[in-house]
Amino acid sequence: MNLLARALALTGILLGGVTANGGAVAQKPGGVLKMYFFDSPASMSIHEEATIAGQGPAMGVFNNLVMYDQHKPQTSIETIVPDLASEWLWSEDGKELTFKLRQDVKWHDGKPFTAKDVKCTFDLLQGKGAEKLRLNPRKAWYRNLDDVVANGDYDVTFRLKRTQPAFIALLASGFTPIYPCHVSPAQMRQQPVGTGPFKFIEFKPNEYIKVVRNPDYWKKDRPYLDGIEYQIIKNVATGSLTFVSGQVDMTSWYFLQVPMLNDINKQVGQEVCHMAPTNVLRSVIINREKPPFGDADLRRAIALTIDRQAFIDTLTQGKGIVGGALLSPPFGVWGMPSDMMKTLPGYSPDVAANRAEARKLMEKLGYGPNNRLQTKVATRNIPPYRDPAVLLIDQLKEIYIDGELEPIDTAVWYPRLARKDFTIGLNLIGNGLDEPDQTLYENYTCNAEGNYDAYCNPELDKMVDQQSMESDKERRRKLVWEVERKLAEDVARPILYHSVSGTCWHPYVKGYTMTVNAIYNGLRMEDVWLDK
Repeated sequence: MNLLARALALTGILLGGVTANGGAVAQKPGGVLKMYFFDSPASMSIHEEATIAGQGPAMGVFNNLVMYDQHKPQTSIETIVPDLASEWLWSEDGKELTFKLRQDVKWHDGKPFTAKDVKCTFDLLQGKGAEKLRLNPRKAWYRNLDDVVANGDYDVTFRLKRTQPAFIALLASGFTPIYPCHVSPAQMRQQPVGTGPFKFIEFKPNEYIKVVRNPDYWKKDRPYLDGIEYQIIKNVATGSLTFVSGQVDMTSWYFLQVPMLNDINKQVGQEVCHMAPTNVLRSVIINREKPPFGDADLRRAIALTIDRQAFIDTLTQGKGIVGGALLSPPFGVWGMPSDMMKTLPGYSPDVAANRAEARKLMEKLGYGPNNRLQTKVATRNIPPYRDPAVLLIDQLKEIYIDGELEPIDTAVWYPRLARKDFTIGLNLIGNGLDEPDQTLYENYTCNAEGNYDAYCNPELDKMVDQQSMESDKERRRKLVWEVERKLAEDVARPILYHSVSGTCWHPYVKGYTMTVNAIYNGLRMEDVWLDK
């Protein structure tokens, strides 16, 4: 972590601010944490949501079998700790993973947690159960899962079709809570029942989300807070003002962009806002099923017109990160180094030469100054999406494409993507964790639920399987880089940049650690307390 801390400091990201765990001061129980929250989710069902708007406030309602240590800024397999499972063991052939479960856990409605709930959860995620999810964004994570077998009430085995050493990393994600067998998916959307440190109380769309302390939580001294109130404010300036004026204790996790963070720090007069890489990247999604974008040369021209540094300079004041499908080091564990990234197709820093090549491709297709391509650029109607979409439209003009911004409300954005109801889109890929199996299977393999642009290359799928089976970390990393190169060559969802953004909290908020390579995995909030 010393190397990581130095790297963060060199890029102007203060790791000292990222980790604020209260030091030697004794934790004080009590108090309600008030948070300004950026958006109103479609539902409270983590397994049906693809955004932190729904997943974040619900993470503390649930537990996983295993989880990432909530006090480690960089998540990896090495930082996985027990949660509902007290221990686990791989079989000798690497195809079975068995968990011993805690026996003192109850659901919020008083019913006991057992291995049956674990099996029901993964049957639901695989589409095997009688109940069905309305949306299943992460179904592709479990393609290699053959079956989940309950060995009595407190022992459960995951049987895999082939070896997959990183499978446990998927189980540790904040997107992988255990659901109760006895509660329907429909109820979980509006009134979720979990085993976690907080009980869900109420979600009033566009107004607030409220959770309260679970007095029967199996970790007897957690949580410290009496509750959390998420006040939904869609206007960033208004939300920031509520924080500056002291009406809320904390802002939305990772939502505020660099200029706003700097402005708040100046107003408050102390370092209360903290930046970190997020592993949430901005990308262009091109619907290959919509003419004329099925043409490979047209897609390549779009990739070539991208000026990544302009996005970074304009939107992150130079703090953003050039990258591919996976976050580059030192922040990310698996991504291609930045110097190697420049050798990928479309990543050359000579933007003028790239665009000259792009215009030739467009002219070959019959486009030019007097015959421009008209299209819509769809995006989610919140600033982290709209702002880069406007800049993308400006860069498309350089290659005879005139884009019209089409902002779409959060509640219908992901359903529209799932239906492929767009032509060109500006989308954020929020990687559930810094792990190739998650990123690649969910977003790039044929027919995956998150593969919104209909990219499909059987050769790429085989490469993804190959890296997934590799147990040697260095060999696997090189295989991942080969996948990254193939994705760039195929113009599979051109990556604009990896975001650096942040969170603000007043100094009396203790026990919260910002992660630097996955925003969805450190939001349990059971260790947070108020020193006031």
